[in-house]
Amino acid sequence: MMSGTETGRFTAFEGFTRLAAGSLAEVTLAVKGAEEHGVEAPLLVFDDTSGRVVDVDTRGEAEEIIARLSGSSAASEKPSADSSRSRPRGRPKLGVVAGEVTLLPRHWDWLRSQPGGASASLRKLVDAARKNDAAGPRQARDAAYEFMTALAGDLPGFEDAIRALFAGDRARFAALIDAWPRDVRDHCRKMTASAFSRETV
Repeated sequence: MMSGTETGRFTAFEGFTRLAAGSLAEVTLAVKGAEEHGVEAPLLVFDDTSGRVVDVDTRGEAEEIIARLSGSSAASEKPSADSSRSRPRGRPKLGVVAGEVTLLPRHWDWLRSQPGGASASLRKLVDAARKNDAAGPRQARDAAYEFMTALAGDLPGFEDAIRALFAGDRARFAALIDAWPRDVRDHCRKMTASAFSRETV
């Protein structure tokens, strides 16, 4: 069973040692190899975007694993025959909801001059803003918190490091994790690269 997306970047740890990083297929194959050779420490796979632990299915040969991951992704994108037959003709419904927007004349003039008109331009602006929010400090802090809680909860200074993370204190955070196992420390640094880039809110 997989939790999270089939694409993107993932990292596997064997205890406090980084085992592999890359796509979910690459990391799953690395985990399978480690299992076959015997492991002495717990194996955990993390979604680097959310910081959460991901369950991976290592059953079967490498080709089967890759096909299974590719198949689940393709299946989610391919419309079913029933859905295509029942879809009415004309423009598809996009879940558009009408609402009131109050802008100055110069704002309306600019929006109307954009390709697709005012509504399409507003949707693009909102989507761009949402994307920036998702990649911002808050999401980086939350993802780092998830990762640290799962892997570093018993390491010295963990609670103080969490406090420094959410307080936006980069120097204290760096000092507190400096003595942690190298791979854990380096991954925390990577995950928090944008966590301190703007003022903590």
